[in-house]
Amino acid sequence: MEEELPGFYGESGKPVQATLSSLKMLDVGKWPIFSLCSEEELQLIRQACVFGSAGNEVLYTTVNDEIFVLGTNCSGCLGVGDIQSTLEPQRLDSLTGKKIASLSYGSGPHIVLATTDGEVFTWGHNAYSQLGNGTATHGLLPCHISTNLSNKQVIEVACGSYHSLVLTSDGEVFAWGYNNSGQVGSGSTANQPIPRRVTGCLQNKVVMNIACGQMCSMAVVDTGEVYVWGYNGNGQLGLGSSGNQPTPCRVAALQGIHVQRVACGYAHTLVLTDEGQVYAWGANSYGQLGTGNKSNQSYPTPVVVEKDRIIEIAACHSAHTSAAKTQGGHVYMWGQCRGQSVTLPHLTHFCCTDDVFACFATPAVTWRLLSVEPDDHLTVAESLKREFDNPDTADLKFLVDGKYIYAHKVLLKIRCEHFRSSLEDSEDDIVEMSEFSYPVFRAFLEYLYTDNISLSPEEAVGLLDLATFYSETRLKKLCQQTIKQGICEENAIALLSAAVKYDAQYLNKNKRYSTASSWNGDGRKCPVRRPCPPASGLRRVLLQILYKSSDCSNTDFRICRNGP
Repeated sequence: MEEELPGFYGESGKPVQATLSSLKMLDVGKWPIFSLCSEEELQLIRQACVFGSAGNEVLYTTVNDEIFVLGTNCSGCLGVGDIQSTLEPQRLDSLTGKKIASLSYGSGPHIVLATTDGEVFTWGHNAYSQLGNGTATHGLLPCHISTNLSNKQVIEVACGSYHSLVLTSDGEVFAWGYNNSGQVGSGSTANQPIPRRVTGCLQNKVVMNIACGQMCSMAVVDTGEVYVWGYNGNGQLGLGSSGNQPTPCRVAALQGIHVQRVACGYAHTLVLTDEGQVYAWGANSYGQLGTGNKSNQSYPTPVVVEKDRIIEIAACHSAHTSAAKTQGGHVYMWGQCRGQSVTLPHLTHFCCTDDVFACFATPAVTWRLLSVEPDDHLTVAESLKREFDNPDTADLKFLVDGKYIYAHKVLLKIRCEHFRSSLEDSEDDIVEMSEFSYPVFRAFLEYLYTDNISLSPEEAVGLLDLATFYSETRLKKLCQQTIKQGICEENAIALLSAAVKYDAQYLNKNKRYSTASSWNGDGRKCPVRRPCPPASGLRRVLLQILYKSSDCSNTDFRICRNGP
C-alpha cells in the first residue's frame, strides 16, 4: 500500500494527490536514445522529449536552462540549422535561457514549443505549413511564431501528424497546418499556413485542455464538455458516426459527465472525468480502448481499471498504446504493447505512465514533455556513506598515525565481528591503532560504511593483511581484485610477495598467461633439472611481466623451490 501524502492544489485549482511512488525520480535512461549521453550529461537533464518515427530524436533542457538535441534529424527537426544526424548533443543557442512550458511533435517530425513567457517557436517538417510561419519550407532553425499570437500567452501546445494547436491563457485555441479532414477546424479542407483561432462552438467557451490525434483535434472546456473536430473514419470523435467534422462539435454522449483531461492516440481517444473514471472511443484494432475486444467504438465507452480512482491518462498520436495511473500509484497499460495486443488494462510494475511508452510503445517516444526533478532523498546506504568520518555524529574516534578517524560504534558492531566483541563492554570514545597505517585503517572503516574500497594496489596489500587479520572474507576478495588489476612492472615484486604471503587463491585464477619459461623466482635460471611445482596464477602473471623479454622455451611456468 502506497503511503499517501497530503493533497495540494495545482494552478488550475483542481486538487492533486501525491504518493511516494509518484515522487520517484524518472529514469530517462529507459529510452534507448539516451544511451548516447554520458552519465554526467544525464544528471543535468531536467526536461526531455523523445520523438521521431523510430524514437531516434530527443530534445532536453538542463539545470542551466540550456536546450540540447541529438539524433537522426529528419527534416531538420533538431533545429540546428542543417539535416545532418548527430550522435553528440548539440546546443540550440537561439533558445538558450528559454524555459519550456509545453512541447509537442508531429510525424514529419515538426516541433512546436511554448515558453514560460507564452512565446511559440516551431521548426522541422513543413510540407503542410504545420510550422505556422506562412510557408511550406522545412524549418532548420527555431522560428518565433507571432502572427495572431503577438498579444497572447500560449500555455499548452499539441501536434497531430501534420497540424498544430495551441491554447492561450484566456482559453482560446489557435490551429494551423494540414487540413484535409477539417482538423484545423476552419470549416474547410484547405491547409492553414498561419495560426487561426478555432471558433464555431468554441467561440464563447473557455478551453482548459487540448489534444491531437493523427488527423483530429480535441478540446475540453471549463464546464467539462468535450469538443472534437477533424478526421473520424474510426469513430475517434465519439459522435456515433464515421463522418469527418470540419468544425468543433460537442460530444453529446458525455452529457452530464464532467471531463477534466483528454488524450489522443493514433486513432483513438481517452478522457478522464472529475470522478476518476476513464472513457475511450475510436480505433481498437490493438485493444487500445481497453474494452476486452478489438471492435472500434464510435461512442464513449467506460474503461474498467480498478476500484481506485484514475488520476492520469496517457496516449500519443504516434502509437496505439494507452496508459493510466491510479490514486494509489498503480500504473496500467493496454493496446499495442511491444507487438502484443492487450485488450484489457494490465497492471504494470511501473511508477509512472511515461515508463509504459519508454518500454512498450512502438516507437519508444514520450507522450508528453518529461519533467525530471532532482531527487534529494537519500537511501539508507547513501546516508551511511555520508556519515563516515563525520565528527558531528560520531561517538568513537580512532587515533592512527596521529590522525583521527570518526566512526559510530553501533554500525561497527553491526558490520564487523571483530568490533562486535571488542566494543561490547567498552566505554572508550578514543581507540589508538598502531597495527595498521592511517590509509589502510581508514580504507577499512570506509568499507564498513560503503561496501567498497578505493586504494592503490600497493595500499591494498596492507588492507589485505588487515582483512586476513579480521577474517573479513569479502574484503579480502576486493583487495585481491584490486591487486590483480593493478599489476605492473614497478610493483610486481611487492605484489608477488603479497600473493605468497596471504595465500590469495582468488588471484591465482588467471588464464590469460600460458607462455612458458624456465626462470627462477629470483631472476636466475634454475640449475636443477628435475621438475618444479607450477607457479600459481598471480605469480605466473608477475613472472611474465618481469621476464617477458626472455627466450622462453618450456611449456609451463615453474617457480623453483629446490634452491640455487
